Amino acid sequence: MKFAAIGLDHRHIYHMVGGLLEAGAHCAGFDPATSDERVLAGFRERFPDLTESTADRLLDDPSIELILCAAIPAERAAIAIRAMRAGKDVMVDKPGVTDFVQLATVEKAVAETGRIFSICFSERFVVPATIVAGKLIADGAIGSVIQTVGLGPHRFNRAIRPGWFFDKRHYGGILTDIASHQIDQFLHFTGSRDAQIVASGVGHFGDPDFPDFEDFGEILLRSDKAGGYIRVDWFTADGLPTWGDGRLTILGTEGTIELRKYVDVSGRPGTDHVFLVDKAGTRHIDASREPLTYFRNLVADIGARGETAMSQAHAFTVCRLALEAQEKAAWLPAKPAL
Repeated sequence: MKFAAIGLDHRHIYHMVGGLLEAGAHCAGFDPATSDERVLAGFRERFPDLTESTADRLLDDPSIELILCAAIPAERAAIAIRAMRAGKDVMVDKPGVTDFVQLATVEKAVAETGRIFSICFSERFVVPATIVAGKLIADGAIGSVIQTVGLGPHRFNRAIRPGWFFDKRHYGGILTDIASHQIDQFLHFTGSRDAQIVASGVGHFGDPDFPDFEDFGEILLRSDKAGGYIRVDWFTADGLPTWGDGRLTILGTEGTIELRKYVDVSGRPGTDHVFLVDKAGTRHIDASREPLTYFRNLVADIGARGETAMSQAHAFTVCRLALEAQEKAAWLPAKPAL
């Protein structure tokens, strides 16, 4: 399977390309156009043998079956639609869309072309611990899942952020952007097809130079199977040895699973720590060597027109819920009553 990369504006393009290469796919080229030369430099350093081309040439190449896109978030939908109209499947970085109009036009393009629109939710698909957690749940290790608590802290890294990073018109808001990860995980681990946004909020508590930038967000959501709480922010302290202490706690009727995805604070070294508490006791599982499945499943889906990597309905539901949470979010801290 041959793929190409268009939209090198976010570093997530690195694991998107790397994951497909590891899955045995072949990269036919990439368009070097970017809003951030540092991302392009990092791409060239990681993939020195890949061929540079233009978006037009890559889209016109009939041998290319899949287009990868990590463009400026507000521009991803248009690139994806153009690719699908050219007869290609698409994998975009999250968020797949930044407003309801984009969502509707992407859904229309999928319906009319029959192409795959997949979103690489890296906090699940590029984290081996989530695969181990899924297996434990499938085996009944914690009974029925009744709640998830997803935390998505990030380091601000102001000095390396391009201008669009601070403009909501480009990134869509913190819940549209980051919290889409946690919504994806809530639906996946609770087995929910849909959910209701019970409450949501966003706010700015940090850098005074960007008073309109949303650096904190939270969501309370509920489905017919379970409830969930989500917190996302840009307040990872510089002392942490990685970009964020991403965690997921999954509550079941017979136990709990906690994922410490990127670091075990003042504990074990490495990543992908799974903590299981059940009727037999407590234990730690090193999930770091668990093979990833998303990329090879997507390659298989492109050939078989299947949905083993992610259903199309799931991708669109995550987008819609993130947009709904963003739209109804209260500003935090709440303004005092007059």
